[in-house]
Amino acid sequence: MIRGFHRTTFFLLLALLVGAALSVFWGRYPRPGWLLPDRLRADLLAAQLLWNLRMPRVAAAVLVGAALSASGLTLQMLFRNPLVEPGFLGVSQGAAFGAAFAILYLGRSAPTVQASAAAFALLGLWLTYFLAGHLRYGGWILRMVLAGIAVSALFSAGVGMLKYLADPLTQLPEITFWLLGGLWSTRWGNFLPILPLTVLSLTVLFLARWRLNVLSLEEETAFSLGAAPGRERLVLLLAAVGATAAVVSLAGTVGWVGLIVPHLARRLVGADARRALPASLLLGGLFVLLCDDLARTVSAGEVPLGILTSLSGAAAFLFILTRFGAK
Repeated sequence: MIRGFHRTTFFLLLALLVGAALSVFWGRYPRPGWLLPDRLRADLLAAQLLWNLRMPRVAAAVLVGAALSASGLTLQMLFRNPLVEPGFLGVSQGAAFGAAFAILYLGRSAPTVQASAAAFALLGLWLTYFLAGHLRYGGWILRMVLAGIAVSALFSAGVGMLKYLADPLTQLPEITFWLLGGLWSTRWGNFLPILPLTVLSLTVLFLARWRLNVLSLEEETAFSLGAAPGRERLVLLLAAVGATAAVVSLAGTVGWVGLIVPHLARRLVGADARRALPASLLLGGLFVLLCDDLARTVSAGEVPLGILTSLSGAAAFLFILTRFGAK
């Protein structure tokens, strides 16, 4: 099993590296198809396109996929629920509200929208945790589930109100397109600021992945094995949500990645988090990278990334359930 895991991880890493290298040269300029390296010396615009547009976008696609997938696997194990995904705790809807609020009232610049989305995403987590602490029904996991549903509904209502108040000719289309998800606006200037928080959060999840096996057990069992379930779950929860908030502030709402990729990773390497989390990181990065390649090349007008991830993710999810069942 260990040998098979190393072989699978090697092929996933190789596929991700090769896919990222090829994606940099794939696009619609100067014509649909490949941008040959020798053209970079003769075409200054092509060189600028590669270094300033495609490279940060490819890096962002890999980072978004890795963050959402690792966070999804972490939350599914912490909540012992295979249908949990990173937007489960009000994070995605909080980010959507923050982005819509910035578009309407804070100037609509990309850094402002990104900062507002990240701030409200973290606010969504805080509200969920605060409400869960005051509910008087069920255990910790059930209270977090109920609080997350309530917070997501509140932010969804807020997004609906902001869309109603938005200018239908300028602001409303921008809000709608942001909610569909995409990396069309990615540059080094807005990619690099999210990198430290995302890398730090993913490092915490990766180093603590072996604890997920213990924390996915019942409270009493985890405590008897030497874990401090409350404190350790909070640390991993903050790391998962921190990574999600950072990438959602850049890419918008990118659905199904954090739900379907952990299932695929467990099919490949098993349910042990020591193997499933690294596989989720690599597989998620590859999945979003391929979807983004399609988003920017399938037509002259870019297809929102969230549409492609939802379409392919839902199809894969149905295939897993009809052929194998959940794992």
